[in-house]
Amino acid sequence: MTQALAPEAAAGAEPAGGRDRYLDLLRALALVRVVVYHLFGWGWLTVLFPSMGVMFALAGSLMARSLKRPAPGVIKGRLRRLLPPLWAFAALLLPLMLFAGWNPAKDPDLGGTVGLAKLLDYVVPVGAPPYPWHLGSDSGLLETTWADDAAGPLWYLRAYLWFVVASPLLLRAFRRAPWPTLLAPLALTAVLGTGAVTIPGETGDAVRDFAVYGGCWVLGFAHQEGVLKAVPRYAAVSCAALLMAFGLWWASGHQGPDGWDLNDIPLAQATWSFGAVVILLQYSPSWREFPARLRRWERPVTLANNRAVTIYLWHNALITATVPLVDQAYDLPFTQSDGASAALDSTYGLWMFVLVWPLIAAVILAFGWIEDVAARRGPRLWPDGRR
Repeated sequence: MTQALAPEAAAGAEPAGGRDRYLDLLRALALVRVVVYHLFGWGWLTVLFPSMGVMFALAGSLMARSLKRPAPGVIKGRLRRLLPPLWAFAALLLPLMLFAGWNPAKDPDLGGTVGLAKLLDYVVPVGAPPYPWHLGSDSGLLETTWADDAAGPLWYLRAYLWFVVASPLLLRAFRRAPWPTLLAPLALTAVLGTGAVTIPGETGDAVRDFAVYGGCWVLGFAHQEGVLKAVPRYAAVSCAALLMAFGLWWASGHQGPDGWDLNDIPLAQATWSFGAVVILLQYSPSWREFPARLRRWERPVTLANNRAVTIYLWHNALITATVPLVDQAYDLPFTQSDGASAALDSTYGLWMFVLVWPLIAAVILAFGWIEDVAARRGPRLWPDGRR
């Protein structure tokens, strides 16, 4: 399972009188961690920093704040911010997949002609947008999994859409019964994550994701409503630490093919992320501006927050695009020796990491302005806070 970021990230959660730069920093860290995770595939990064839980919590906090206005308008506004960047991405990805030989009408995973309707998920992601698992040939320029790499992360848009639509009811339930509403997703994850109940197919994936990250989304409500701050810090941190310890214990006995990758272990992901988010929000300093020691990162953090949707949508496809670029280095005159070739082999991932950031910058320049138009702002090429 891939990591993800909140489509309304550019709005920022704000304390009284301005943006909350601490939450902006968390969002930017989560974004960088997502790119590194997808590039190197290090499962332990899901333990080091649970980006998904953090981003869902921030999105839930923003949603709770926005729902002080009428719910239909808020939901419409969230969809307006989400869909145009998705349409731009799909306008490039779908023709590439079709040109490479994918025939959705004959794809057994789509269920034939009737399954063509699933392509509408590229318009409104009620479900995860479909794609072929393998495309092309082993001798091609890209690996045969390039479509999976590019479109796989789009499942998050489905999860985010479900949370947005459910938020008015969730927030009403939270205000009436905060603790049952907060803990209910963990209980549902325990039922699904232990295999006590199994829901097959796309519906099962959607319900599982809703359960695993629902606690973090509602924690965002608790943060925005002041409920979390009302809990004594020692009690909140102690309970969170116990929950995280349980998550690690469960993960130790239920590891998937990638070891400690919590994305493969729903109950561990839910409990570890929930506990980590509690601690991060309990210690939230609500900066109106960065402390002096962090001020050098202010522009990158601002840019990441203003272009979070664009970066998330494109980053995995761009990671795939670095492979043929790095491969060109094997044809250079000074890499023809066995020693030079071996050195390039051992640093292959590092060169991918170096190359992906200029590609991300190029995509920001080419497509990032769509986020501004979707938010009904004037388009900006490089919104890093400079005047």
